[in-house]
Amino acid sequence: MAADRILAGHYAVFALSDVYLGIPPDWNRDPKTGTLAPSTFGMALDYRQEALVGDIKYLWEPNRHLEFVTLCQAYWITRDERYLEGFKRLLCSWIEQCPYPRGPNWSSSLEAGIRLINWSICWQLIGGAESRLFAGEDGRHVHSAWLGSIWEHSCFIAENWSRDSSANNHLIGEAAGLFIASVTWPAWSRSSAWRAESHTILAREAVLQVHADGVLKEQTVSYLQFVGDFLLIAGLAGRENGFNFAASYWESLERMLDFLASIMDVGGNLPMIGDADDGYAVRLAQGENFCPYRSLLASGGLLFERPDLLAKAGGIDAKTRWLMGAKIDDAHALPIDWPDSARPVRTSFPNGGYYILGTDWETDREIRIVADTGPLGYLSIAAHGHADALAFSLSVGGIEFLVDPGTYSYHTQKVWREYFRGTAAHNTLRVDGLDQSLIGGNFMWLRHARARSLAWRDDPDVAELVGEHDGYSSLPDPVIHRRHWRFEKSARALRLRDTLECAADHRVERCWHFSEGCQVDFTAPGVVVSNAGRRIELALDPRSQGHRVLSIGSDDPMTGWISRGFDRKHPAYSLVERFDIRGQTQLDALIDIG
Repeated sequence: MAADRILAGHYAVFALSDVYLGIPPDWNRDPKTGTLAPSTFGMALDYRQEALVGDIKYLWEPNRHLEFVTLCQAYWITRDERYLEGFKRLLCSWIEQCPYPRGPNWSSSLEAGIRLINWSICWQLIGGAESRLFAGEDGRHVHSAWLGSIWEHSCFIAENWSRDSSANNHLIGEAAGLFIASVTWPAWSRSSAWRAESHTILAREAVLQVHADGVLKEQTVSYLQFVGDFLLIAGLAGRENGFNFAASYWESLERMLDFLASIMDVGGNLPMIGDADDGYAVRLAQGENFCPYRSLLASGGLLFERPDLLAKAGGIDAKTRWLMGAKIDDAHALPIDWPDSARPVRTSFPNGGYYILGTDWETDREIRIVADTGPLGYLSIAAHGHADALAFSLSVGGIEFLVDPGTYSYHTQKVWREYFRGTAAHNTLRVDGLDQSLIGGNFMWLRHARARSLAWRDDPDVAELVGEHDGYSSLPDPVIHRRHWRFEKSARALRLRDTLECAADHRVERCWHFSEGCQVDFTAPGVVVSNAGRRIELALDPRSQGHRVLSIGSDDPMTGWISRGFDRKHPAYSLVERFDIRGQTQLDALIDIG
């Protein structure tokens, strides 16, 4: 049982699937490197320095206190005092080891916000102010210490909002944490002001950070579930306590779910567009089969009375049951008619720049192609975007073939951070060995490639998209890259044409990245790719003959890797076609999908 492992001091932290952190843990120590962070003023602590704090993602993760909720869930179900005592021991040790405002756990308002969300859930699960936890003199001390830390967390967030170029998902998470705290513990004179301010921020940012078509402006799929949970949980807390949000708030969340449902294939796979760090607001369900994206769809299906979203979710999971409560009984009245729910909600998202080409939706013959003509990311630093303009993914019957290889690392392993963010790690073109956009740091881009769609149609027989970007327009001889996707539905074939507008000589690489389950073999026209009993044939441009390199798990040059989780990578086939071009050039490819 997950709660028993926590009582024994065992945690899962990213690539450390079962690490002993102690009873209680040393809350200021990175479990990956063993580095103990200094107990200096938190907001002045440079948590990006690995020598100082280790890998800050590993240090912060246990301090989000998702495991606290697991213990409180176990107590709520069993009424076994061991879980309540275990929770008390961990909570008190954290408050003792992490005094406000010192150390790495007081260096990020987002981390404080996530703690408050999980503390609120714990408070409710153990019985609130009447909990047995607060009985007797010792219990009164725990009550006082906990409320004192809640006050400190609330003050900390209110005084340290993420602003300007950092006002992205962090700001939403901070506001969600403060809002939920203010309605859970309306104990202080400042509580109403905190509630009003955080409510205003959430209402504004829910609309501001999401395109009108539902695409998160950070251009990342992973953060869609992160932000989605913040909005969902804060919205439910507000509704339950008489502080509901305007229709625009809920409409923005629903549009996000429409986009999520549209890019998820029949097997539940999602393209790993943009950054991903395995970050979660809460963990209310356990097990390897739990999918946070399907869970969000299930919650949205109940919330918005959308049988199509429930059908896409494939059922009501444990997290949804904990969150939605009585709403689950209403699900039995919803007509979940699979044939009526078998199409993607939409195939075009012009504001966010994503388009879905394919056929035979939600069947074992499904072909789903997700093409990217969207911007790099959000605000001036585009922190979580990747240099992936005009890239695309391809799955067949829920089996992945062409993929976005993911993210792998954040603050550490700089060369790998740059590789997975770079153009060479995506199914698009690279010119003269350069990225489309210019990296300025682990979470900063100095120059943004501007991408746009030029034409789109989705007819009964053909889906067709044309997009372009100007990421190489700053070269001494400017290059414009235009890509034309033409999917012929009855033939089950994708024709791809890349056009490069330029005047002088350039070295061009066209990259193809395959799922780790794929076997890739050369043929005369290109390669044949097989995965789980399915097969596609990729005919490459004849001019790359003799200049095609197939790699798997290569460190020099970096290629042939996929990252399915933070700090994890696995070998997978990657193919590069190389071309020496002069002036305007067209490069063709044909994918025949069996």
